[in-house]
Formats: sequence, structure tokens, C-alpha cells
Amino acid sequence: MVENIKVLWSPNQDVIKWSNILRFVNWVDGVFGFDFEISVDDPLRNVGNYDRLWRWSVDDLENFWVSIWRYFGVIPHSPYTKVLEPKTMPGARWFIGSRLNYAEHVFKAARWGEEAIIYAREDGLRRSLTWDQLYREVAALADWLRSVGVGRGDRVAAYVSQVPEAVVALLATASIGAIWVGVGAELAPRAAIDRFNLLQPKVLIAVDGYQYNGRIFDKYGDIKQIVDSVQSIGRIVVVPNMRNSVELSLSKPVHDWREVTGRRGVGLSYEPMEFNEPLWVLFTSGTTGIPKPVVHSHGGVLLEAYKVGLHMDYKSSDKFTWYTTPSWMMWNFTVNALLFGTTILFYDGDPTARNFEPYWEITEKEGLTILGLSAPYIHAAMKSTIEPGKQFNLKTLREIGSTAAPLSPQGFEWVYTKVKEDVWLAPISGGTDVVSAFVGGCPILPVWEGEMQCRWLGAAVNVYNEEGKPVVNEVGELVIEKPMPSMPIYFWNDQDYNWYRESYFSMFPGVWRHGDWAVITNRGSVMITGRSDSTIKRRGIRIGTLDIYKVVESLPEVVGSLAVEVKNKLILFVALRPGLQLTEELKKKINNTLRNQLGPYYIADYIIQVPDIPMTRNYKKLEVPIKKVLMGWSIDKAVNINAVLNPEALYAVIEALKPYIDEIMKE
Repeated sequence: MVENIKVLWSPNQDVIKWSNILRFVNWVDGVFGFDFEISVDDPLRNVGNYDRLWRWSVDDLENFWVSIWRYFGVIPHSPYTKVLEPKTMPGARWFIGSRLNYAEHVFKAARWGEEAIIYAREDGLRRSLTWDQLYREVAALADWLRSVGVGRGDRVAAYVSQVPEAVVALLATASIGAIWVGVGAELAPRAAIDRFNLLQPKVLIAVDGYQYNGRIFDKYGDIKQIVDSVQSIGRIVVVPNMRNSVELSLSKPVHDWREVTGRRGVGLSYEPMEFNEPLWVLFTSGTTGIPKPVVHSHGGVLLEAYKVGLHMDYKSSDKFTWYTTPSWMMWNFTVNALLFGTTILFYDGDPTARNFEPYWEITEKEGLTILGLSAPYIHAAMKSTIEPGKQFNLKTLREIGSTAAPLSPQGFEWVYTKVKEDVWLAPISGGTDVVSAFVGGCPILPVWEGEMQCRWLGAAVNVYNEEGKPVVNEVGELVIEKPMPSMPIYFWNDQDYNWYRESYFSMFPGVWRHGDWAVITNRGSVMITGRSDSTIKRRGIRIGTLDIYKVVESLPEVVGSLAVEVKNKLILFVALRPGLQLTEELKKKINNTLRNQLGPYYIADYIIQVPDIPMTRNYKKLEVPIKKVLMGWSIDKAVNINAVLNPEALYAVIEALKPYIDEIMKE
């Protein structure tokens, strides 16, 4: 199933020669006396070379992470006494005894006078912060937070759009040892309230509004609702984005962002934090239950971010953005690139506006070198008429990332035919759980169609069959066999690890089951074929939903699809091009294509037209909630509506199901 896959891109000599990973390997060889080899001339030879390096990184876990610590020059306020103890999951503790601060390492990479953050808004507004301005605003805000009684372990909440002030607030919070909890202003107030009430923040930093798809979303009413419902919030700082002044009156003190960050001459000091102390709390999507409040540590995030830079190949000369919002871990992932002196950019607006033009237009105007997208974005763009390579000058673009869902082989082909033939396409897959990826790109390896290039260093990734045994070239459960520093130190209010264990370790004790259905090839590349809790099983044979989507969405009539299996029946929802209706002829065409490409077991028992495919706010299809509704769950029990990107699409699917439910549920 994985042979004869086409190589779409190979790194040239300069890419390999100047890659971060080659420099790291050369350093490791010199310092540790190893003889790892990287070929500058032959990327195919690097398949074996990289495998040897990866195996060392997971077999000699402690020395690998020590090498990251030393190579990147971690600044310890006190030294560590042990690298890892205990070595079990959950509960592993890293670099015990060491004290450091995440924010200090960001400014270690500062390129004074150069732009650190760029903000591009849908209406054409552009703002930026230089490293000097970033430092001054972080220092001023940190000083103000201390002055109002915020200190080590307190929480600072944010309800923000893509504004650069959000990064300032994160770094100021981290610098004083407080804990950051940020969500996007696109989130409904109820969802923000639920999250903030769990954390009991002292201060709320909120944007006054934002623009999306030509509309201005005023957030004053939502801010008031949040403040009225979260009693712990003592002060509110408003970031003027759509207004020139702050005119919000609440029962608690309201401050203008410019007031609290405008002071000059304030120095920035860094609270020394034990390696395993909290930096921030991120929330999983929470579509089928309470969002998991994932707590990450200062040191864990720092070391993982440095390792990510080996794979993403960040340079201080790069300009980088990712299609995300502050509600999703990819926002934090983007901020982490500052550790390399990379300029990061945030776009506030609808990326699909004007026939999917904004990100390509920004790439041309700003000279972006790394552009991160999502698979749903790429798949939707494929159905449009945009041809980015023809319409825009993408000469600076060297790398495209993709995440949120598996990228189909057709998505790979589209990038190389419609965007740029010599670009490095590097999809990644991981999660909020580790604020990183387990598998993804590597600049010294070829890109095979439909596959992620490798398992990332330090991530003991494997695929298990139903008996819990490792398999190669077979679909199975994606697992992590050994700890990583950026795994959650705990879930908030779950310090006995009960919720944590139930989430990851109930299937294979002591081994992290991530919930993805995956294949590791004999080349070491990886394919994610869907969520394992939504896998389709027909006549005893399992298949990932992605395999179905690849086939169905390759048809020109189909814009999107969603598949679930209930009572041994395969139900397929399809969103069609505007103006098209699902005829019997089109149903036959869809099923004939499924039969020809997947086999007779995988034709759909029901094909139902819907206006749109419902997704989570981090762009994952709502397979499990739809299945639960079919099984008789009420909507409010099956899904947390506040976690749904397009609730109207969910309700439309449920409405479209009604005529079929009785028949589907018959034995």
C-alpha cells in the first residue's frame, strides 16, 4: 500500500548545507563523539541517515534532550541535578532543579531594530513591532501587572484576535511567572467564560473588536458578559483595534492598553521558574465534552520549540505565519518561532475571502518565506479557481506547512502544480497536548506524495495493531512510547492524573495513545488516515475516513464530505458546488468511484447532501458528534456547540438526517 509513491520534492545541496539540522548533527558529532552522517548530495541516502539519528534521539532520550539544552544555550538560573525522573508517563519530570524563564529566551534571539511581529488586517491595515518596541511594551506591561498584584502562579486571561498585543501580553505574563490563558475573540462568550472560570484569572486583556469577511465584530458586549460571569477578574485592559479610544464602562477598573504599556525606561526582569512549573494553559477543542485544560511548563515548551526549529528550519532571516487563531495551539507554535529571531506575522481576517487570495497576497507583499496553512484550507482552495503561482510572485516562499487534518495526495499535487514546483511542502501532525507535532517535515529528506517526511526527533512514535504490537506499512493506533518534555505536566485541577490517564493511557498502560489512525512506512515516512475513534470497519477490515475523503473530494462536483459508520451502515454527507443538486446519477458516480478505488465494501449506504461540513474551531470534521447524534444522543450531550466553527452546518446535517434516522437505526 505504500510502494511506488512519487517523490515530489528533494532538497538541493544548499538547502541541506544550510539546514539547522545539519549544523546540529555536526555539533553533536563533535561534542559527543558520534559519527552521524548527513549527505549533502543525495537526499535518498538521508532516509537511512535520519533513521539512525531518530533512533538515537529516542533510545538515548536523556542525552538527546541534554544536547538540545546545550546546543541552543539554555540560560539556567540554577543547574539541573537530574535530566528525567521518573521515566514513566504520566508524571515524568525533566531537568529537575533547574530554573529558567521562557520569555528570557525569546529576547535572547532579539534582532534589535528589526521587525519582530507584523500584523496584517483584512481591510489592508498593517502594523508592526520591532524587537525594541516589543521589549519596551513587554517590560512596561510586566511592571504594571506586578503593580496591580499579579505574580508567580496567578493567571492572566486574554480574549483577543490576531493583534500583536497578544504576544506582548503572553511574554509579559511569562516573564513574571504568571500563567497565560488565552482564547480567540471569535469564541462565543459562554465558551470563554467556561474556560476562564476554571482558571480564575486576576486580569483580562481583551480586544475591542476585529474584522472578518467584511464585517466588524464589536466585542464590548462580550467583554462585559465575561467580566460579569468571571468574578476573579479584577481589572480589564482593552486593546484598541477597531476604535481609536477605549469607551468601555464596567463595574471593575478598565484600562487602555496604551496607558499600561506606554511607560518608558522600565527594565525587564525574569522570574526564575522551575523547569516543570506552568507557563500556559491551552484548551483542546472540547467538541464532545469539557475541553481539556492542558498545562505546559516553561522548560518543556522551550526545549520542544528549539527542537521544532530543527525540523521547521527557522532562520533569523525568515518571515513566518500560520493560519490560526489564539484559540488554537498553532498560535503558540507560531509565537515560538521568535526563539530563532524569526519575524512572525498574524493575519486578522477571512483567509478564504476574494477567492482565497489573502495569504498569497501577503506572501508576495511581505516576502514570506514560510507559510503555514491547514489541510481543509488547501482542499477548499483546490475547488476554487485560484492559481497562486500564476497570480502572485511567490519567489521568497520556500516552505509550506499544513496541519489540522491529513493532507490528501491531491492536496500535495495541487501545491506543486498550482503554487510552486520547488517549494518544500512539510505537513505536520501532533496536537494541543504537546503544543507541537509528533511527525512532520525535515529539510534533509525528500517529500513523498501524501506522506509526512518522518517521525520528529525525541518523539518515540510508533503504530500499534489491535494486539498492541508495533507494525510497519499497516494501519494502526499512533502511540508515543516514551515521555517528551512538552507533554502536559497535568490538566488543571487534575493533579492526581485521573483525567490525564483516562485521556491517553487507558488503551495501552504506560504508552500514550493519541487517537490517530496512522501508517509508518518502511522509509520512515508517516500517513495519518483519520481519527481512530471514527474509523470505518467493513467486513472486519478497517479504513480511515481520510481514505474515503480522498476519493469523494477528488470529484469535481464535491466541495467537502464527512463519513460515519453506524449499525454497519456507511453514511456519507456531501457538500456540493454552488447550484448543484445530489441526483441519483451523482450518487451512482460517487459510489462507483468508491468501489473502483477502495473496493465494494466501501460504497456508501446513504449519501446525503448538506450545505456545508461542520468542523471544530481547529478545522477537524465533526465525525464523532454526528455519530453520537445518530446513536440517539441529544445535540447538547453529543457536542459542545461553543467549540464548533460553523454551528449552522451542524444543525443542517442533523436536519438532513431526520428522514433517514429510523431506517439507518434498524438492525
